[in-house]
Amino acid sequence: MANSLSLKEKSISSILLITSKFVTSRSLTGIRRIVSLLELIALQKDKNFYRRIKSTLNEENPQFQLYKRILVESNENFKDKIIRNLLIKGAVLDQKKREQEKRNGLEVPASILISPTMRCNLSCTGCYASSYSKKDDLELEVIDRIINEAKDMGVAFFTILGGEPFIREDMFSIYEKHNDVFFHVYTNGTLLNEETVKKIVSLGNVMPEISIEGFEYETDNRRGKHVYDKVLNAMKLLKENRLPFGYSVTVTKNNIDIITSDKFIDMMIDNGAIIGWYFLYMPIGRNVDLSLMPTPEQRLYLKERRSYIRENKPLFIIDFWNDAPYVGGCIAAKRYLHINHKGDVEPCIFTHIAQVNIKNTSLRDAIKCEFFEEIRKRQPFSENYYLPCMLIDHPEVSRWMYENLNVYPTHPGAECMFTDLRNELNDYSNKVENLYQDVWEKEKPNFKIQIAQNEKSKEKINEKEKVGSIS
Repeated sequence: MANSLSLKEKSISSILLITSKFVTSRSLTGIRRIVSLLELIALQKDKNFYRRIKSTLNEENPQFQLYKRILVESNENFKDKIIRNLLIKGAVLDQKKREQEKRNGLEVPASILISPTMRCNLSCTGCYASSYSKKDDLELEVIDRIINEAKDMGVAFFTILGGEPFIREDMFSIYEKHNDVFFHVYTNGTLLNEETVKKIVSLGNVMPEISIEGFEYETDNRRGKHVYDKVLNAMKLLKENRLPFGYSVTVTKNNIDIITSDKFIDMMIDNGAIIGWYFLYMPIGRNVDLSLMPTPEQRLYLKERRSYIRENKPLFIIDFWNDAPYVGGCIAAKRYLHINHKGDVEPCIFTHIAQVNIKNTSLRDAIKCEFFEEIRKRQPFSENYYLPCMLIDHPEVSRWMYENLNVYPTHPGAECMFTDLRNELNDYSNKVENLYQDVWEKEKPNFKIQIAQNEKSKEKINEKEKVGSIS
């Protein structure tokens, strides 16, 4: 399908944009109307999603308070890009485009992750970004090509990582050129000064996601003295400029109680955050410390706290592992992929092996590589969607791929997950499986749609393989 709007879609989109400009602090009706308009132009399979949102729209519901914060407290430029780029284009029009590509046999990710650089202005404990220089950066013309190819396939959402992305000032030319898509930029926050924030506000299509370890002690202990103060100052600047932002935390055995506490969550909300990303500590990179991995019991505790926060706070948090059932399990190589600073195309940000480099191939061909096809063929890796990961929940799967496919480590030491840590990860995955077995049996009926979609996808893959073997 072409990415142009039909007359009906143009009319609804225009009304939606106009409606958003008149949403006030008391405009429950206005927000309800926006959701109804999105429901009208959504794909049939997505309409229930918007109906569920409408069912939560009452003054007492914390999620309504979150929608109000976005539509009332945001500056007009950001609000316009959220509606135009993410909701109208990304969630509706480009979704139709991706569905068409899928019918033609191509699984287009909903998001592309890119690390333009590994350089950083900090020297955090356990991180080796300080060993990189400008010559190691991904060329700007390559980044531009990746985004153009992704847009042609229906991708409107990009995540920019590092290193520290804002160390590359030339990336602002990318954000400005591609003003019809939306960028999440994961940052340590220390380079978000008044000038940089003003640039982001003028663009409207860039949303910072600020890394934080907890309060002052936890953050400065890992990131360096006074980093916590700089992070809070960055949040203050963003809030003063009415630019919503998110925060990102690495969940460890040592900080899980702090970063899920009411005190921490309330501080993030008061400072202006609208979303929080929670990622389990992964034994990847150099100087791996398995003692930092949250215990299986702590992982389950995170699930309980996540549900409490969503039900009681005007903040949306994403627990990357415990939210897996909502997307049918692992989404690596299917709903997202990562391109690192060297151009290696990885199935996810945590899987540091690759089969192709984007400098030598197109994005379309990279998505269709044998490594990615093998991952998609095996997903979900378990009937229990709370065990989504082929690295720490099913380490035998990632080991098999490392040993049997033509893949290579994307940095020195990446292979340790498949060799040195074999016994430890086997033990961890067994404990998680035992703990989550009863949880899944109890909650499985809530995910009938996701289970049915996966079964349908498996059937199509089997049919495709049968046809291939006959021919």
